[in-house]
Amino acid sequence: MVTHFKVGGHLACGHTGSKLVSSKILAQVKCRSCRNTDAFKDARKDERNAARRAARKAKVTHTANDWRAEWVQRLTAMAGMQRLPRGFRGQPFV
Repeated sequence: MVTHFKVGGHLACGHTGSKLVSSKILAQVKCRSCRNTDAFKDARKDERNAARRAARKAKVTHTANDWRAEWVQRLTAMAGMQRLPRGFRGQPFV
């Protein structure tokens, strides 16, 4: 069964009928006429831009990690005396 794209209460391709299946979710749309409309293409572009913005926002939060502090904490939590790697000033044991 073909699923149409519904925008503002109407189908994007212009078909009419009471038994036509429609959806606002872009991944569910199977009608080729609906997929070729400007409304569908704009909705897809907006969805992609929102996903890119979310990915950028998530990427920014991950870069704030201080790996050195996490590494010192990990070695401190281990049993016994552990030597820090080079570049941690003076090679102390933790």
